[in-house]
Amino acid sequence: MSQRRRSKGDKIDGWIVIDKEPGISSAKVVAAVRAITHAAKAGHGGTLDPIATGVLPIAMGEATKTVAYALDADKSYRFTVRWGEQRDTDDSEGQVVASSEKRPERSAIETLLPAFTGSFEQRPPAFSALKVDGERAYALARSGAPPDLPPRPVTVHRFELKEAGADTAVFEVDCAKGTYVRALARDLGARLGCFGYVEALRRTRVGRFGEDQAISLERLRALWHRGQPCEHLYPVETVLDDIPALAVTGPQAERLAGGQAIRVLDTDDGLFRAMARGRLVALAEVQGGDVRPVRVFNLR
Repeated sequence: MSQRRRSKGDKIDGWIVIDKEPGISSAKVVAAVRAITHAAKAGHGGTLDPIATGVLPIAMGEATKTVAYALDADKSYRFTVRWGEQRDTDDSEGQVVASSEKRPERSAIETLLPAFTGSFEQRPPAFSALKVDGERAYALARSGAPPDLPPRPVTVHRFELKEAGADTAVFEVDCAKGTYVRALARDLGARLGCFGYVEALRRTRVGRFGEDQAISLERLRALWHRGQPCEHLYPVETVLDDIPALAVTGPQAERLAGGQAIRVLDTDDGLFRAMARGRLVALAEVQGGDVRPVRVFNLR
């Protein structure tokens, strides 16, 4: 066959933060970013439901090796809860399974918020990506056999009521990995005796990435077409800022890049960002002066 081999794409390393629109999946956003940039490799740093909007970090090239750190980062949301109905998905896309004429007073809502702040047990929504015996929970739920998922520990750092109307309320929340906003709405409505579901959801922060850094796909397309993407392409190590840096020499960097250990003096044990002249070389584990590469980065 004389068919030409397709190009694997361009080597682009770093993070692009997309302001996701409603109605599109996170996977489709990744595909759109790859199509716009012609990047060889890309992935997202934390799924957003199709109905949700807001901050969706996209890892490009070597940044895909740091996605786990974006997934582990704290996140912030602004969301609207509609009272009076319980839905099987705990959001506006689901079917109504219970209803109530009762509506909560603002004071009643505010009184309950401390119970949903700090560390506590939360039961994930049946329509979630968690796996049950190898199957996604949402797939089981769609087939008519929603799983009874066990509660698990979550942490909410801040939960504030921003607006309260007759049928809806707007909240802001800062939370740790694994916290479901839909479950917060469901459980708050249950405790208030009126039911509730998420009508609108916007993620405003993922770790170091906030709304001020996010751009639309259309904006990215226009910038890339004009050759002006650099100010919106953030360094690979942006999501590693909480990990201390370890300065290494050129020869030491070459050894780490080759998967070999080096020796350092007067350095505590732990995980470090090995940096050579401001360039990320590797994530390395230090123990007793021995520095062993855990993840090596091929950056220019």
